[in-house]
This record gives sequence, C-alpha cells and structure tokens, in this order.
Amino acid sequence: MKRTKLEVCVDSVESALAASRGGADRLELCGCLPMGGTTPELSLYRAVRHCTDLPVRVLIRPRAGDFCYSAYEFGIMCDAVALFREEGADAVVTGCLTPEGDVDLKRMKRLREAAGPMDMTFHRAFDMARDAGQALRDIESLGGISTILTSGQAPDVEKGIGNLKAIIAGADGRLDIMPGGGVNSGNLEHLEEELHAPVYHMSGKMAVSSRMIYRNSAVSMGEDSSSEYRIWRTDEEEVRKARAILG
Repeated sequence: MKRTKLEVCVDSVESALAASRGGADRLELCGCLPMGGTTPELSLYRAVRHCTDLPVRVLIRPRAGDFCYSAYEFGIMCDAVALFREEGADAVVTGCLTPEGDVDLKRMKRLREAAGPMDMTFHRAFDMARDAGQALRDIESLGGISTILTSGQAPDVEKGIGNLKAIIAGADGRLDIMPGGGVNSGNLEHLEEELHAPVYHMSGKMAVSSRMIYRNSAVSMGEDSSSEYRIWRTDEEEVRKARAILG
C-alpha cells in the first residue's frame, strides 16, 4: 500500500527540525507564515537544507494578499523560481490568477519554464479561482504541476470536504490533490476516511512566548501589538500525532 504523505509548512529552522522529528515526509518552506506565507530568504532555505534531510518545497509568493501580480512582482517570482532551482530545491509552490479569477496560463507557463526539471505545486490561489473545475483543467493542461493545494474553496478543509471529494474525483489520479487549510490531528482521521488523499498539508503551529523580559507594550512592529511577543513554531507532538493517524 502506498504511504500517505504528510507535508508540513514551516518558516523557521526550529519549525523544520520539529516537523522532521515529528515524522513529516516533506516541508513547504516559506517566510511570514502568520500572513499566509511569502517567499523565504535564501539564507533560511540553506539553513533548513543543512539541518534536515527532508525534501523541501519552496513557496514563491512575493507578498501577502491576492494572487494577481504586477509586472514587477511577477519578474521577482520568475527570478526566485530560477534561484531556488539552482539551489537544488525539490519543488516550488506558487500560483497566479487573472483579474477575472481564472488561472493565469500565460504567467504560469513562464514560471513552469523557469522551474526547469523541478516539480511544482499550485497553491491555494486555486481556492480563490472562480471555477474549481476549470482551474483544475487549466492547471493540468500546463504539465509539470504534480500537486494542487486546496481547502476545497472553503474557509477550511472540514467545510470544504464535499468540494474536495469532487476535485479529487475530477483529478482522477492524474495529479495529487493535497487538502490543506485547518488540517490537524483532531480532524485528520475524519478527513482520511472521507477523502483518502495521497498527501495532506498542515502547519501544526503553536504560539511560543518571546524570550524578552523587558516588553514595551506601547510600540508594535506590525498591525497587532498583542502579537509582538508571540512567536509561532511547529508543534512537534502535533506532527507526530498526525503522522500516527496516517500510519
């Protein structure tokens, strides 16, 4: 029987190590995970590669927000894909949409060319597409994209189970549909019973208190001052529980 894989999304060396110890099969590496993830620094990629033996898929997303990019942003994405290809990444994780909500085939072809022999995942931009069936057909037509990461076009995978079943049936094994968005050890058994997906995606993150003793509550480096002294890390035990459920 083919092993069901567990992909863990991480944005630090500490989280990558926790995911590895917990039994993850591969990593999605990003920066700024609390913002939904952005392209990671090259130095972070190199540090994770040095510290773990797990396959690493690198997120290519120049900013938070939508997936309709300016010409400058798209140029940065192409350069990033080529850079991580040269660095030996196992795959890149990316996606572009048109203003009308369709898969941007012209730009995705250019990203696919920049990736060369690297594998590619089309990420949750899929969940923002206007028509899941058409998006699936468009992604498949590109070739060289092995996986779609999706919550079933719903706020989370539990709410998207019905759509996920339809998307998996539509893919019919030609590419992997990877449920992601709210996957955890508490719902994974139910998801597996319903979906029998080949791979699941989770972050398994937990809040860790800052090591800072002195704390200036009047100043914040971001939008939310309450999170200034809270750091998100992958919970090794949560990954271990998820891996055990998948067998």
